[in-house]
Amino acid sequence: MTEQRIAYVVPTKDRPVDLRKLLISLSKQTVAPSQIVIVDGSDQPVEQIVNEFAELPLTYVREYPPSLARQRNAGMAALQDEISVAGYLDDDLELAEDATERMSAFWNCAGKEVGGAAFTIVNQPLRHPLFGKLADVFLMNSQHQGKVLNSGFATSITPQKQDMQTDWLYGGATLWRREVVERYQYDEWYIGHGYLEDLDFSYRVSRGHELWVVADARVWHWPGQILTRQNVKLGRQQVVNRIYFVRKSGDFRRLAVVWGLLGTCVRNGLESVSNRKRDGLLRLWGNILGFRDLLISGTRSVEGVWK
Repeated sequence: MTEQRIAYVVPTKDRPVDLRKLLISLSKQTVAPSQIVIVDGSDQPVEQIVNEFAELPLTYVREYPPSLARQRNAGMAALQDEISVAGYLDDDLELAEDATERMSAFWNCAGKEVGGAAFTIVNQPLRHPLFGKLADVFLMNSQHQGKVLNSGFATSITPQKQDMQTDWLYGGATLWRREVVERYQYDEWYIGHGYLEDLDFSYRVSRGHELWVVADARVWHWPGQILTRQNVKLGRQQVVNRIYFVRKSGDFRRLAVVWGLLGTCVRNGLESVSNRKRDGLLRLWGNILGFRDLLISGTRSVEGVWK
């Protein structure tokens, strides 16, 4: 058994309260990580908050203007030589006190075939009784978790009782073998918030490596609300970024992709009817604009930070 040295890369933008909560949870770990890289894309730099945690092995990197994929890559470029496993934590996570210990135990026993492993997000939303079935019909999801469907949509990953092998992993609570992050980079075509950049990255890795979710390595995710006015940008990315991903990989069925995008439009519209808010309708309008974008300029990157 090889003792692994773990590093976390934390891209952050304008969430000092969330970042402080994450750093507090990292300071309480029963097994400490060897390095924590804060990649700051905030309008007002958060270096002062980083300096509050002198007991942590912190490296501060300023990357501005912000873009999630570029910040992830910049963080990996700052890894110390001795790091053998490194990954990404969203700045709005909170780790259980034994999360790093549990993840270390997994990696210490993992074979060379394992390329990536995710924490279990214990408060991940469960399937909606109506929209979950709708998503299944439109090949946007299924009850078989952690799969990438012929439509180019990835099925959800909810809290697990046992370790689970998957086809993809979410981007903000996942660790990768050092050889993986040296071979693969996040695609910086995905600008801004980076919708689907984690699916793109992890799916590429899955072609040559096993991916796992570690059941007893627990974290909580406390995401903020998507700003109402940003839903149009998100809707555009739902279309353009999906088409970019499926064209890039070349593994998916065209009719299934179109069916899934139609389901995205239907779900967005029905969501506004269900909750009597205009967010879904704004995303639907963004979907329509996304199809227009494809006709006019092809898969040109769509900017947008939603929160």
